[in-house]
Amino acid sequence: MTRWVALLIALCVSIVPLRARALTVVATTPDLAALSKAVGRGHVKVTALGLHTQDPHWVDPRPHLALDLARADLLLVTGADLETSWLPTLQVGSRNREIQIGGRGFLDCSSLVELRNVPTGKVDRAQGDVHPTGDPHYMLDPRSVERVAVGIAKRMAALDPPRKAEYLENTRVFLQELRKARKRWEERLKAARGAEIISYHASLTYLADWLGVRVVETVEPRPGIPPNPRHVAHVVEVARAHKVRVILQESWYPTTTSRLIAKKAAASLVQIPGMPNFPASQSYIAFMNDIVERVAKAL
Repeated sequence: MTRWVALLIALCVSIVPLRARALTVVATTPDLAALSKAVGRGHVKVTALGLHTQDPHWVDPRPHLALDLARADLLLVTGADLETSWLPTLQVGSRNREIQIGGRGFLDCSSLVELRNVPTGKVDRAQGDVHPTGDPHYMLDPRSVERVAVGIAKRMAALDPPRKAEYLENTRVFLQELRKARKRWEERLKAARGAEIISYHASLTYLADWLGVRVVETVEPRPGIPPNPRHVAHVVEVARAHKVRVILQESWYPTTTSRLIAKKAAASLVQIPGMPNFPASQSYIAFMNDIVERVAKAL
């Protein structure tokens, strides 16, 4: 009899309704993880596959990441081919049907925004790390993040209907906080509008558009291609001609060449965090505040 009671308890535990436990969310990048935590709050358990110190193009697909995906109810991806080099292997290894492309537990967040820099002609490797469907770095624009937050909330609600009202309320509160912060940021950088900058990688298009600054050149001659002496000389000429004051780049890119260009062009090299420090519980708003402050002090 005791054996049958134990079996019945085990069965009940295995079929416990989703609302009785936290929704398990896995995000490919820390920015999506921070956003999903704001939307889900205490009703979600969130993991980020990539670290805030890693270029999200090149995350090491280690086996334990496949285990995280195996337990996931929802997989959030940046999309636009950002994770193409490493995520498919982990998805297959997870053996979780729900988080495969087309599954109800899979959300490509690039489908929620209007992507920029979509190539119009043929794309090949000679052009460097060009994304055929558009620029995937939209999370550096808080206007895009609003759309992503709403999309995540709707998918969480679809997977966990009993908590729909809570997800939507969490999102309303987050958007209110984000809009207040955005107003403060835009005022902080009002004087910088119209400034021209140089970036290392072609990844600051959305940030620049939001802030009203213009990227006149990149340290890389083509996305993902290391700079050669000829291109470095060209970038120095451009920086001088445009009186560029700032070379702006994410912290995971090398600084040697950027420092050389900055020195020759009498500019400043400003490193910004590429992702929120999710392991340290940094929020998306705190992450963007850090970026804005660094840019404001330089410009």
